[in-house]
Amino acid sequence: MPDPDDRPIDLGIFGRADDQRFSPTEIVAALLAAVWVVAVAVYVLRAPEGTGALGLVMTLLVVFLPLALIWAAVSTLRSVRILRAEAARLQASVDAMRNAYIANQQTGTRPSVEKKLDELAQAAKQTETTLATFTSRRDVALTVASADRKAVLVAPVAPVPPEEQPGLALGTPAEAMRPPLAVADFIRALQFPENPDDKDGFRALRLALEDRDVAKLIRAAQDVLTLLSEDGIYMDDLRPDRARPEVWRRFAAGERGRGVAPVGGVRDRSSLALTAGRMREDPVFRDAGHHFLRTFDRMFQQFEKNATDTEIAELADTRTARAFMLFGRVMGVFD
Repeated sequence: MPDPDDRPIDLGIFGRADDQRFSPTEIVAALLAAVWVVAVAVYVLRAPEGTGALGLVMTLLVVFLPLALIWAAVSTLRSVRILRAEAARLQASVDAMRNAYIANQQTGTRPSVEKKLDELAQAAKQTETTLATFTSRRDVALTVASADRKAVLVAPVAPVPPEEQPGLALGTPAEAMRPPLAVADFIRALQFPENPDDKDGFRALRLALEDRDVAKLIRAAQDVLTLLSEDGIYMDDLRPDRARPEVWRRFAAGERGRGVAPVGGVRDRSSLALTAGRMREDPVFRDAGHHFLRTFDRMFQQFEKNATDTEIAELADTRTARAFMLFGRVMGVFD
Protein backbone atom coordinates (compact mmCIF):
# COMPACT_ATOMS: atom_id res chain seq x y z
CA MET A 1 0.00 0.00 0.00
CA PRO A 2 1.63 3.33 -0.98
CA ASP A 3 2.46 5.88 1.65
CA PRO A 4 0.01 8.85 1.60
CA ASP A 5 2.97 11.22 1.74
CA ASP A 6 4.45 9.72 -1.45
CA ARG A 7 1.35 10.26 -3.58
CA PRO A 8 1.40 13.24 -6.00
CA ILE A 9 -0.40 16.30 -4.67
CA ASP A 10 -2.77 18.07 -7.02
CA LEU A 11 -2.25 21.84 -7.02
CA GLY A 12 -4.95 22.77 -9.54
CA ILE A 13 -3.72 25.01 -12.35
CA PHE A 14 -0.14 24.53 -11.12
CA GLY A 15 -0.18 20.79 -11.91
CA ARG A 16 0.96 18.01 -9.58
CA ALA A 17 3.63 18.49 -6.95
CA ASP A 18 5.86 15.66 -8.21
CA ASP A 19 5.35 16.33 -11.93
CA GLN A 20 8.78 17.05 -13.46
CA ARG A 21 7.30 18.02 -16.83
CA PHE A 22 6.33 21.53 -17.87
CA SER A 23 3.15 22.79 -16.27
CA PRO A 24 0.36 24.37 -18.35
CA THR A 25 1.52 27.81 -17.20
CA GLU A 26 5.05 27.20 -18.48
CA ILE A 27 3.75 25.86 -21.81
CA VAL A 28 1.60 28.97 -22.28
CA ALA A 29 4.58 31.18 -21.40
CA ALA A 30 6.76 29.37 -23.94
CA LEU A 31 4.12 29.82 -26.64
CA LEU A 32 3.79 33.52 -25.83
CA ALA A 33 7.56 33.91 -25.98
CA ALA A 34 7.71 32.16 -29.34
CA VAL A 35 4.89 34.29 -30.72
CA TRP A 36 6.64 37.41 -29.49
CA VAL A 37 9.96 36.42 -31.06
CA VAL A 38 8.24 35.72 -34.38
CA ALA A 39 6.40 39.02 -34.21
CA VAL A 40 9.60 40.93 -33.50
CA ALA A 41 11.41 39.10 -36.29
CA VAL A 42 8.67 40.05 -38.75
CA TYR A 43 8.87 43.65 -37.55
CA VAL A 44 12.65 43.79 -37.95
CA LEU A 45 12.49 42.35 -41.43
CA ARG A 46 9.88 44.88 -42.53
CA ALA A 47 11.38 47.87 -40.71
CA PRO A 48 13.16 50.47 -42.85
CA GLU A 49 16.93 50.46 -42.80
CA GLY A 50 19.11 53.09 -41.22
CA THR A 51 17.46 53.35 -37.86
CA GLY A 52 20.84 53.88 -36.14
CA ALA A 53 22.23 52.81 -32.76
CA LEU A 54 19.26 54.13 -30.83
CA GLY A 55 16.93 52.13 -32.99
CA LEU A 56 19.02 49.02 -32.39
CA VAL A 57 18.88 49.50 -28.62
CA MET A 58 15.14 50.01 -28.71
CA THR A 59 14.78 46.91 -30.83
CA LEU A 60 16.76 44.83 -28.36
CA LEU A 61 14.67 46.16 -25.47
CA VAL A 62 11.48 45.40 -27.34
CA VAL A 63 12.71 41.86 -27.96
CA PHE A 64 14.17 40.84 -24.62
CA LEU A 65 12.29 42.87 -22.00
CA PRO A 66 8.91 41.17 -22.56
CA LEU A 67 10.67 37.80 -22.69
CA ALA A 68 12.38 38.51 -19.36
CA LEU A 69 9.08 39.59 -17.79
CA ILE A 70 7.34 36.46 -19.06
CA TRP A 71 9.95 34.06 -17.67
CA ALA A 72 10.23 35.99 -14.40
CA ALA A 73 6.52 35.43 -13.95
CA VAL A 74 6.95 31.73 -14.85
CA SER A 75 9.78 31.35 -12.31
CA THR A 76 7.66 33.00 -9.62
CA LEU A 77 4.73 30.71 -10.33
CA ARG A 78 7.01 27.69 -10.22
CA SER A 79 8.34 28.74 -6.80
CA VAL A 80 4.79 29.17 -5.56
CA ARG A 81 4.00 25.71 -6.87
CA ILE A 82 6.91 24.17 -4.97
CA LEU A 83 6.01 26.01 -1.75
CA ARG A 84 2.40 24.90 -1.97
CA ALA A 85 3.54 21.33 -2.54
CA GLU A 86 5.70 21.45 0.59
CA ALA A 87 2.84 22.95 2.61
CA ALA A 88 0.52 20.21 1.38
CA ARG A 89 3.04 17.52 2.36
CA LEU A 90 3.45 19.03 5.83
CA GLN A 91 -0.33 19.17 6.28
CA ALA A 92 -0.64 15.54 5.19
CA SER A 93 2.08 14.54 7.67
CA VAL A 94 0.37 16.42 10.51
CA ASP A 95 -2.97 14.80 9.68
CA ALA A 96 -1.36 11.36 9.61
CA MET A 97 0.32 11.95 12.99
CA ARG A 98 -2.96 13.20 14.47
CA ASN A 99 -4.87 10.17 13.18
CA ALA A 100 -2.20 7.82 14.51
CA TYR A 101 -2.29 9.49 17.93
CA ILE A 102 -6.10 9.23 18.08
CA ALA A 103 -5.93 5.58 17.03
CA ASN A 104 -3.34 4.85 19.74
CA GLN A 105 -5.49 6.61 22.32
CA GLN A 106 -8.51 4.56 21.35
CA THR A 107 -6.73 1.22 21.10
CA GLY A 108 -4.08 1.59 23.81
CA THR A 109 -5.08 3.95 26.61
CA ARG A 110 -8.73 3.00 26.94
CA PRO A 111 -8.04 -0.71 27.54
CA SER A 112 -5.46 0.17 30.19
CA VAL A 113 -7.95 2.43 31.96
CA GLU A 114 -10.62 -0.24 31.76
CA LYS A 115 -8.12 -2.77 33.09
CA LYS A 116 -7.37 -0.60 36.13
CA LEU A 117 -11.08 -0.08 36.74
CA ASP A 118 -11.64 -3.83 36.56
CA GLU A 119 -8.82 -4.39 39.02
CA LEU A 120 -10.33 -1.88 41.43
CA ALA A 121 -13.75 -3.50 41.12
CA GLN A 122 -12.25 -6.93 41.68
CA ALA A 123 -10.33 -5.68 44.72
CA ALA A 124 -13.51 -4.14 46.15
CA LYS A 125 -15.38 -7.39 45.59
CA GLN A 126 -12.55 -9.31 47.22
CA THR A 127 -12.73 -6.94 50.19
CA GLU A 128 -16.43 -7.59 50.67
CA THR A 129 -15.90 -11.33 50.39
CA THR A 130 -13.05 -11.27 52.88
CA LEU A 131 -15.03 -9.20 55.35
CA ALA A 132 -17.99 -11.54 55.08
CA THR A 133 -15.78 -14.59 55.52
CA PHE A 134 -13.64 -13.42 58.44
CA THR A 135 -16.10 -11.36 60.46
CA SER A 136 -16.09 -13.89 63.28
CA ARG A 137 -12.45 -14.87 62.86
CA ARG A 138 -10.09 -13.99 65.68
CA ASP A 139 -7.12 -12.03 64.39
CA VAL A 140 -3.73 -13.29 65.57
CA ALA A 141 -2.42 -9.73 65.69
CA LEU A 142 -4.98 -8.90 68.38
CA THR A 143 -3.36 -11.38 70.77
CA VAL A 144 -0.49 -8.93 71.23
CA ALA A 145 -0.55 -7.14 74.54
CA SER A 146 -2.41 -3.85 74.44
CA ALA A 147 0.65 -2.02 75.72
CA ASP A 148 2.49 -2.97 72.49
CA ARG A 149 -0.36 -1.78 70.23
CA LYS A 150 -0.51 1.98 70.24
CA ALA A 151 -4.02 3.12 69.42
CA VAL A 152 -4.48 5.38 66.44
CA LEU A 153 -7.00 7.55 68.28
CA VAL A 154 -6.87 8.81 71.84
CA ALA A 155 -10.06 7.62 73.48
CA PRO A 156 -11.87 10.42 75.30
CA VAL A 157 -12.30 10.03 79.02
CA ALA A 158 -15.91 9.26 79.80
CA PRO A 159 -17.43 11.49 82.48
CA VAL A 160 -18.23 9.82 85.80
CA PRO A 161 -22.00 9.80 86.40
CA PRO A 162 -23.12 11.50 89.59
CA GLU A 163 -24.03 9.32 92.53
CA GLU A 164 -27.65 10.35 92.44
CA GLN A 165 -27.86 9.02 88.85
CA PRO A 166 -26.16 5.61 88.89
CA GLY A 167 -25.54 3.97 85.54
CA LEU A 168 -27.89 1.24 84.46
CA ALA A 169 -26.42 -2.24 84.22
CA LEU A 170 -27.27 -2.76 80.58
CA GLY A 171 -24.04 -4.51 79.70
CA THR A 172 -20.90 -3.31 77.98
CA PRO A 173 -21.31 -2.34 74.30
CA ALA A 174 -19.39 -4.35 71.71
CA GLU A 175 -17.37 -1.31 70.64
CA ALA A 176 -15.94 -0.93 74.14
CA MET A 177 -14.79 -4.56 74.22
CA ARG A 178 -13.01 -4.36 70.87
CA PRO A 179 -9.26 -3.59 71.07
CA PRO A 180 -8.32 -0.16 69.72
CA LEU A 181 -7.12 0.16 66.13
CA ALA A 182 -3.33 0.29 65.98
CA VAL A 183 -1.51 3.11 64.19
CA ALA A 184 0.20 0.67 61.81
CA ASP A 185 -3.13 -0.89 60.82
CA PHE A 186 -4.67 2.56 60.35
CA ILE A 187 -1.90 3.65 57.99
CA ARG A 188 -2.00 0.35 56.10
CA ALA A 189 -5.78 0.65 55.68
CA LEU A 190 -5.45 4.15 54.20
CA GLN A 191 -3.13 2.71 51.58
CA PHE A 192 -5.79 0.11 50.62
CA PRO A 193 -4.84 -3.40 49.45
CA GLU A 194 -2.26 -3.52 46.69
CA ASN A 195 -3.82 -6.55 44.96
CA PRO A 196 -6.27 -9.39 45.67
CA ASP A 197 -3.44 -11.37 47.34
CA ASP A 198 -2.51 -8.60 49.81
CA LYS A 199 -3.60 -10.38 53.01
CA ASP A 200 -2.08 -7.76 55.33
CA GLY A 201 -3.84 -5.00 53.46
CA PHE A 202 -7.23 -6.70 53.69
CA ARG A 203 -6.69 -7.49 57.36
CA ALA A 204 -5.86 -3.85 58.14
CA LEU A 205 -8.82 -2.67 56.07
CA ARG A 206 -11.19 -4.99 57.93
CA LEU A 207 -9.94 -3.76 61.29
CA ALA A 208 -10.28 -0.14 60.18
CA LEU A 209 -13.85 -0.68 59.02
CA GLU A 210 -14.74 -2.07 62.45
CA ASP A 211 -13.90 1.33 63.95
CA ARG A 212 -16.86 3.66 63.43
CA ASP A 213 -14.87 6.88 63.02
CA VAL A 214 -12.12 5.40 60.87
CA ALA A 215 -14.70 3.63 58.69
CA LYS A 216 -16.15 7.01 57.70
CA LEU A 217 -12.78 8.11 56.36
CA ILE A 218 -12.18 4.79 54.59
CA ARG A 219 -15.52 4.95 52.79
CA ALA A 220 -15.09 8.63 51.88
CA ALA A 221 -11.63 7.89 50.48
CA GLN A 222 -12.92 4.89 48.54
CA ASP A 223 -15.64 7.05 46.97
CA VAL A 224 -13.27 9.75 45.73
CA LEU A 225 -10.66 7.25 44.52
CA THR A 226 -13.32 5.48 42.48
CA LEU A 227 -14.57 8.77 41.01
CA LEU A 228 -11.03 9.87 40.17
CA SER A 229 -10.35 6.58 38.41
CA GLU A 230 -13.20 7.38 36.02
CA ASP A 231 -10.99 10.19 34.64
CA GLY A 232 -7.88 8.00 34.60
CA ILE A 233 -6.40 9.61 37.74
CA TYR A 234 -4.65 7.09 39.98
CA MET A 235 -2.79 7.91 43.17
CA ASP A 236 0.05 5.54 42.30
CA ASP A 237 0.86 7.75 39.30
CA LEU A 238 1.27 10.88 41.43
CA ARG A 239 4.64 11.79 42.88
CA PRO A 240 3.90 14.54 45.41
CA ASP A 241 6.56 16.61 47.14
CA ARG A 242 7.12 15.49 50.73
CA ALA A 243 6.29 17.94 53.51
CA ARG A 244 8.06 17.80 56.86
CA PRO A 245 6.06 16.29 59.75
CA GLU A 246 6.11 19.58 61.63
CA VAL A 247 4.26 21.21 58.71
CA TRP A 248 1.62 18.50 58.92
CA ARG A 249 1.34 19.14 62.67
CA ARG A 250 0.79 22.85 62.06
CA PHE A 251 -1.92 21.94 59.58
CA ALA A 252 -3.56 19.69 62.17
CA ALA A 253 -3.40 22.55 64.67
CA GLY A 254 -5.56 24.66 62.36
CA GLU A 255 -2.99 26.72 60.44
CA ARG A 256 -3.93 27.44 56.84
CA GLY A 257 -2.45 29.37 53.94
CA ARG A 258 1.08 29.61 52.62
CA GLY A 259 2.61 28.40 55.88
CA VAL A 260 1.25 24.89 55.28
CA ALA A 261 1.35 24.98 51.46
CA PRO A 262 3.97 22.16 51.33
CA VAL A 263 1.29 19.78 52.60
CA GLY A 264 -0.41 20.02 49.20
CA GLY A 265 2.56 18.47 47.43
CA VAL A 266 0.71 17.26 44.32
CA ARG A 267 2.02 19.19 41.29
CA ASP A 268 0.70 17.08 38.40
CA ARG A 269 -0.97 19.66 36.14
CA SER A 270 -3.06 17.15 34.22
CA SER A 271 -4.57 15.61 37.37
CA LEU A 272 -5.20 19.03 38.90
CA ALA A 273 -6.89 20.33 35.75
CA LEU A 274 -9.08 17.24 35.34
CA THR A 275 -10.10 17.31 39.01
CA ALA A 276 -10.86 21.04 38.93
CA GLY A 277 -13.00 20.64 35.81
CA ARG A 278 -14.90 17.72 37.33
CA MET A 279 -15.47 19.74 40.52
CA ARG A 280 -17.12 22.51 38.49
CA GLU A 281 -19.27 20.27 36.32
CA ASP A 282 -20.21 17.27 38.50
CA PRO A 283 -22.15 18.06 41.72
CA VAL A 284 -21.85 14.46 42.96
CA PHE A 285 -18.07 14.60 42.53
CA ARG A 286 -17.96 17.99 44.26
CA ASP A 287 -19.99 16.80 47.26
CA ALA A 288 -17.87 13.67 47.60
CA GLY A 289 -14.69 15.78 47.51
CA HIS A 290 -15.90 18.20 50.19
CA HIS A 291 -17.06 15.35 52.42
CA PHE A 292 -13.72 13.57 52.02
CA LEU A 293 -11.74 16.71 52.89
CA ARG A 294 -13.77 17.33 56.05
CA THR A 295 -13.52 13.70 57.16
CA PHE A 296 -9.77 13.51 56.56
CA ASP A 297 -9.21 16.82 58.36
CA ARG A 298 -11.09 15.69 61.48
CA MET A 299 -9.43 12.29 61.55
CA PHE A 300 -5.92 13.67 61.05
CA GLN A 301 -6.36 16.12 63.92
CA GLN A 302 -6.99 13.15 66.21
CA PHE A 303 -4.28 11.00 64.62
CA GLU A 304 -1.58 13.68 64.99
CA LYS A 305 -1.95 13.83 68.76
CA ASN A 306 -0.81 10.24 69.17
CA ALA A 307 1.54 9.82 66.17
CA THR A 308 5.30 10.14 65.81
CA ASP A 309 6.99 12.06 63.01
CA THR A 310 7.79 8.78 61.26
CA GLU A 311 4.16 7.67 61.40
CA ILE A 312 3.00 11.03 60.00
CA ALA A 313 5.46 10.66 57.12
CA GLU A 314 4.18 7.13 56.44
CA LEU A 315 0.57 8.32 56.43
CA ALA A 316 1.44 11.16 54.02
CA ASP A 317 2.63 8.56 51.51
CA THR A 318 -0.67 6.63 51.38
CA ARG A 319 -3.19 6.78 48.55
CA THR A 320 -5.71 8.46 50.83
CA ALA A 321 -3.27 11.23 51.79
CA ARG A 322 -2.38 11.82 48.13
CA ALA A 323 -6.06 12.19 47.31
CA PHE A 324 -6.33 14.72 50.15
CA MET A 325 -3.39 16.70 48.70
CA LEU A 326 -5.00 16.66 45.26
CA PHE A 327 -8.42 17.85 46.44
CA GLY A 328 -6.86 20.34 48.84
CA ARG A 329 -4.86 21.95 46.03
CA VAL A 330 -7.93 22.12 43.77
CA MET A 331 -10.15 23.65 46.49
CA GLY A 332 -7.55 26.18 47.61
CA VAL A 333 -6.99 24.77 51.10
CA PHE A 334 -3.27 25.55 50.89
CA ASP A 335 -3.52 29.00 49.24
